Amino acid sequence: MSRPASLPAFRSVLKPLLTAATLLASASFTFANQAQPAAPVAPATTAEVEKPACGGDYNVWLEGVITEAKAAGISDSAIAELEKATIDERTLKRDRTQTVFNLTFAEFSKRLISEQRLKKGRENLVKYADIFKKAEETYGVPGPVIAAFWGLETDFGAIQGDFDTLNSLVSLSHDCRRPELFRPQLMAMLQLIDKGVVDAGTMGAWAGEIGQMQLLPKDYLERGVDGDGDGKVDLRNSVADAVMTAARMLSELGWQRGEPWLEVVQLTQDMPWENSIRTYRLPHSKWSGWGVKAADGAALGADDGDASLLIPMGRKGPAFLSYRNFDIFVEWNKSIVYATTAAYFATRLAGSEPFVLGTPEPGLTTEELTELQNKLVTHGYDMGRIDGVFGTKTRDAVRTEQLRLGMPADSWPTRELLEKL
Repeated sequence: MSRPASLPAFRSVLKPLLTAATLLASASFTFANQAQPAAPVAPATTAEVEKPACGGDYNVWLEGVITEAKAAGISDSAIAELEKATIDERTLKRDRTQTVFNLTFAEFSKRLISEQRLKKGRENLVKYADIFKKAEETYGVPGPVIAAFWGLETDFGAIQGDFDTLNSLVSLSHDCRRPELFRPQLMAMLQLIDKGVVDAGTMGAWAGEIGQMQLLPKDYLERGVDGDGDGKVDLRNSVADAVMTAARMLSELGWQRGEPWLEVVQLTQDMPWENSIRTYRLPHSKWSGWGVKAADGAALGADDGDASLLIPMGRKGPAFLSYRNFDIFVEWNKSIVYATTAAYFATRLAGSEPFVLGTPEPGLTTEELTELQNKLVTHGYDMGRIDGVFGTKTRDAVRTEQLRLGMPADSWPTRELLEKL
């Protein structure tokens, strides 16, 4: 996933026996996934190319895409593969049914970070130690961070998706829901085919992600690294290529070499909860004064960069201090639940202890979240699309209303808040 740039897959998500990779394969893009799609591929000529309209007659739309592809210098042989592509209704259905977004952090992380996956991740860090060392030396990204994405995206390469990538990108580019996100990816896919980097029949996730790290075609095209030195970039079959490319991706998203990303902490007293905003960073001394302690109950260490308090399930649930590098997890996949799970998985692979669940107040159901969003709209908030998903706009509005109503402003929506509104 790359996120808007990052930031960010899920097949039958509610079946607990499915692997994490299977889950991620069905929701990867709309977690607001992955690096925000990059700008459209630059045309080979300076002539202005009219973008093909979305929806409508498929053949008319296709002619427009072919015109754009030719202007970008894509060969007739690659365009011939485009002409063979078909609309995949399974892809469109997956794009519209992504209930995974309504899992809480505890539910999501429990399903994706099993003891078996932890064991496998640690084994891979040893098995491919030389590759991870090279990645960190070159790009500054630690092995556990790369391994966490590798494990969550494809179960370390085992499950890379069963959707025809070209068909999926054609379907999503023709569809009128988000063509501006997917049409540049379709052009990049055609370039990858044209260069012989991938085959026209390459399989991946439903939203067009490819390979062991599930990168979108533009990221594959523009950021791919030949990690094993064989003269080609193969993100599906080469661990070295996949690891080095992911490290480059994270580096270019802004990863800060040698800095922390997430730390499990304890909350020991009441505090001004309105300060628990991911982008509001304070020194350890400030958090210590409010009763925040290390996971083992010890005092926080010396300040090694300002931190923000991250409480994904409210003041009674798990608690973390997040640092600047945590923002890179959010860039990879915009879902805070996914980003927190990936960052936490990386800390576990690096040797940290598990978080303490605490006694969080029950979250709202999809129906209740929809009701909450409608009520927030009546109070003057811009909620965007009413979808029953606990996203950033909902979180911010919840915190503001909690303050107005004299409630602890921890941004966690509860039935009490719903009733008071």
